[in-house]
Amino acid sequence: MGNESNDIDIALDNMSGESFAKMISETIPGTKGFGVIKKNSEKSKHLETATIQIHGRWIDLVNLRSEKYTEDSRVPIIDIGTPTEDALRRDLTINALFYNINEDKLEDFTKRGLEDIKSGIIRTPLEPLKTFLDDPLRVLRTIRFAVRFSFTIVPEIIEAAKNKEVLVRIIAEIFIGFICYKDFE
Repeated sequence: MGNESNDIDIALDNMSGESFAKMISETIPGTKGFGVIKKNSEKSKHLETATIQIHGRWIDLVNLRSEKYTEDSRVPIIDIGTPTEDALRRDLTINALFYNINEDKLEDFTKRGLEDIKSGIIRTPLEPLKTFLDDPLRVLRTIRFAVRFSFTIVPEIIEAAKNKEVLVRIIAEIFIGFICYKDFE
């Protein structure tokens, strides 16, 4: 879209974030250490993520992953995955694009992300109701991106967002977040 972004994630195929960050910090000048967010299943961190600063810019190093949800939790069971599995687990097609640095090309494993950006459309990689039941906060992200970029939300998303179970889960997540925030104060 031609917009600047400071949010850079590098998806790793055959190496942990920590190992890759260590290799970078030892070989690239201008690197200022790194941090690792370890696995913590209670906080939905099932795979570690490393963060490193290179030339003043923070970069997250994460493994490609797949997610499976149970009916009673928005916290997924996460495993190492393929690029396609990683793309399909994303909230929106426009957030599921990869830039392949080895081949110097953009990759669209959902087969719709690039076209959706060109057309100004917001849609989910998988069926919207399943996507929102897996994680109801994705409804709010959908609205945020639609407003931010003046994109049109496809009718299937609007119908799924009106689903009673999705609405109940959104309210529950907001309420839980509010209670946790109040406890933190």
